[in-house]
Amino acid sequence: MLDAAAWALAAMVATMRDATGAPLADVLEADPARTAVLEAAGLVRREGAVLTPHPSLAYADEATARSAVEACLSSLRQAVAAAAQDPAGASGSGWADQDDAVLLHQGRASAMTGRALATRVVPALPGLADRLGAAGSRILDVGTGIAALALVLAQEFPRSEVVGIDTLQRALRLARAELAAAEPDVVGRVSLRHLDVADLAERAVYDLVWLPAPFLSEAALTAAVPRLTDALRPGGWIVVGTNPAAPDPLRQAVAGWNAVRNGGNSYDTDRMASRLTASGLVDTQRFPTVPGGPVLVAARRSRD
Repeated sequence: MLDAAAWALAAMVATMRDATGAPLADVLEADPARTAVLEAAGLVRREGAVLTPHPSLAYADEATARSAVEACLSSLRQAVAAAAQDPAGASGSGWADQDDAVLLHQGRASAMTGRALATRVVPALPGLADRLGAAGSRILDVGTGIAALALVLAQEFPRSEVVGIDTLQRALRLARAELAAAEPDVVGRVSLRHLDVADLAERAVYDLVWLPAPFLSEAALTAAVPRLTDALRPGGWIVVGTNPAAPDPLRQAVAGWNAVRNGGNSYDTDRMASRLTASGLVDTQRFPTVPGGPVLVAARRSRD
């Protein structure tokens, strides 16, 4: 059953990928054998000649669908690496041992988070949209990877400068290649730094900080939150990507294994929110993404 589930996931991802360039109904009709797998998995319902896809196959726009595909491909490639017991799978030494394809897939998937930040989260946080609409506003992207999220934020907030930091030089080289294909006006407002967030020394310079908490070790996260709090301008906001508590033993175990392999941590949404409050941040808010998916937690530095 587990082997069949892997193939069902492959059928789902391939269908989602094809549907970024053609209507989903046409994609389902074009490959009946693959669609039969989706039907058996409960992702497609057939009523006579009519195929009705599960909502998880349909996305509001092409950009979001592409990001979802990239996220799935990254997860699949990491699972294959773990199964083959290559250095990343055997020793759990983290992202440095993942190949470029994984870094690119994972990075491009983060564009979806960037769009959610810009269109859902920023407008809901008091005063933040006005801050980011002002000349001289600044955004910090922690663990920028290939800078996909940084690019989205630079596009959405044309008066803001976006600073992306990462500890992995290879990811930053990939990021520079990605930036080369972007619009000059956007690229000119994105800067990249080889920097560990634990070494961040800036104070009161950013209006928005993005922190993808699951990708940091617990020690790194503990060191990062006070530094990021200091780096915020009074009244500025930090938004943290978190994983909700897993609802069943299998997903709990998988989450723990992923945390070990990728050098991450086992914090869930509640624990991360408590960490932000303990650091003196206020007005904590939560923004669910997809059912069972990441939850974005926002908190503000006091104006005092």
